[in-house]
Amino acid sequence: MKSIPTRTYQNVRDALLERREIALIDVREEDTHAQSHPLFAANLPLAKLELDAWTKLPRRGVPIVLLDDGEGYAQRAAVALDGLGYTDIALLEGGLAGWIRAGGEVFRDVNVPSKAFGEFVESERHTPSLSAQAVGALLASGEDVIVLDARRFDEYQTMNIPGSISVPGAELALRARALAPDPATRVIVNCAGRTRSIIGAQSLVNAGLPNPVAALRNGTIGWTLAGQELEHGSARRFDLEAGRDAATLATSRAGAAALADRAGVGRTTLAEAARWAADASRTTYRFDVRTPAEYEQAHAPGFQGAQGGQLVQETEMFAPVRGARVVLFDDDGVRANMTASWLAQMNIDVYVVDEARTEDLTEVGAWHAPKPAAPAVASITPEVLAARLAEPDHGTIVLDFTSSANHVKAHIPGAWWALRSHVAPGFGDLRAVPDAQRYVAVCMSNALAPFAASDIAALTGKPVEVLEGGTAAWQRAGLPVESGDARLASPRIDRYRRPYEGTGNAREAMNAYLEWEYGLVAQLGRDGTHGFFVI
Repeated sequence: MKSIPTRTYQNVRDALLERREIALIDVREEDTHAQSHPLFAANLPLAKLELDAWTKLPRRGVPIVLLDDGEGYAQRAAVALDGLGYTDIALLEGGLAGWIRAGGEVFRDVNVPSKAFGEFVESERHTPSLSAQAVGALLASGEDVIVLDARRFDEYQTMNIPGSISVPGAELALRARALAPDPATRVIVNCAGRTRSIIGAQSLVNAGLPNPVAALRNGTIGWTLAGQELEHGSARRFDLEAGRDAATLATSRAGAAALADRAGVGRTTLAEAARWAADASRTTYRFDVRTPAEYEQAHAPGFQGAQGGQLVQETEMFAPVRGARVVLFDDDGVRANMTASWLAQMNIDVYVVDEARTEDLTEVGAWHAPKPAAPAVASITPEVLAARLAEPDHGTIVLDFTSSANHVKAHIPGAWWALRSHVAPGFGDLRAVPDAQRYVAVCMSNALAPFAASDIAALTGKPVEVLEGGTAAWQRAGLPVESGDARLASPRIDRYRRPYEGTGNAREAMNAYLEWEYGLVAQLGRDGTHGFFVI
């Protein structure tokens, strides 16, 4: 295997402090990553590297430092990235254990830079907040109060404060004046935990909303721990025209632009941003922070859709290269400026596109991530595979490489689920799988399966095919699926279960999560590399 150089803890730390470009990449699975990692280590699992690398690491010459915890993933990821054209790849000396031995601080959970930043903002600005009991009493008494949920709409639909309205993060400053036109109306901002509640409420304070504003302290976690009921399946959301009348929009735009200027946000054009993106000496990310529906209707070439609130919440996943340049676009002058004001305070070099025209938005549809060509592998149609599996002694094993959640929900009858990163000598996950004459690799869309097929062939020496169109095509053909976790060849570590998501969470886990968040400011101080500030 190719020899890869190493970089020390001190070398990485110096790059972070000096704001030099560096991508510190944890190539373990998400659940393992969430247990312990450096502050700015972005999670880019080896299993999906080919699908994500060109989007998340757009410049081939960017300095990349890979880490694992001794499993060998980082070395394999280095070889894969070398094959994808990256030229400055190193391994973190000693991996995670080496980082800890050198005195490096480690963090739990996911999206830690953003969550730590939220706690930092509250500690510095003393963001107003109300307890679940206080908010519940206000709602029960019929007070003039409105609750705005700053999460993604799908999260809101899972569970929400009764009567609340879905207004994802970056939309707040654009929509709040229209949703609460009476300045006496109290505005409460909530999320599931703390971060988006804090950032959302502080956004409205910063933007000069005349209403009394507060965050729901500890979000839906706090609401649940207080013994109060949540709604499920709600569909209340802001109107796309809310806040867009000329007078309201002018007020919101002026406030957002002033905030961005105070934070040191730069100004650019679409043409200049395109030139930056082509620059081989500096990484540039381009994001359209409007709603997904607006983005899909029309967007500028090269801009990835990233709702502003989620971009602030998941910054290290959207833009894992520290020291990179970030360019934001909207069509209203509010959402990009508000988002940029926060990214700048997170020590990111950020710019807003000014004076874009409707005719510049020449692309439609969802973002299509650039990906390398998949390996050439024999394929099989759903119908032919179904007929083969119906034969006695067919000798075929179907290996499913979709997410474990997708597999458990629905998979081809008899299919085994496996982590692609575990299909390698020394892991032994396939030992649980019955012997086969041939294998068929599947995933939901057939994006990952061809890459996994090559790994299976190398490991087993047996013929391997991929299912044309993946499990989705199998289902479209009307073929039967089954559910459940009876055939898992790998542990379900591909997804970290957040203590605040879904329903039925344990009180102990929710309390522990809140205690962890409270301790993040102290951890930031011990780490010392963040460069965060507040305006």
